[in-house]
Amino acid sequence: MSSPVDPVRVWTALSLIPEGKVVTYGQLAELSGSPRSARVVGNILKQLPAGSHLPWHRVINSKGHISFPQGSSQYAKQRTRLEAEGVALVAGKINLSLYRWQGE
Repeated sequence: MSSPVDPVRVWTALSLIPEGKVVTYGQLAELSGSPRSARVVGNILKQLPAGSHLPWHRVINSKGHISFPQGSSQYAKQRTRLEAEGVALVAGKINLSLYRWQGE
């Protein structure tokens, strides 16, 4: 039986992602010690504490896309924040080989 995902470990791993880099939900799950828990990590990010300054916008799906529906206010907010950090989206996609953080 797997142990539950610790939100504090997810928040800690999230806080380490440098400006101008992204990780996938699955990668964030691995970085927080809970491999194969990408969906749970996504739910934890949805419930960040009010006023949190954690860089949630640096987490994207495994295909290099923002997970919010295109055209939604959350999609626009995430895209704006990423672009402000120099992360380019081409046809709605982020080049993971260029922008993915490897946890160095």
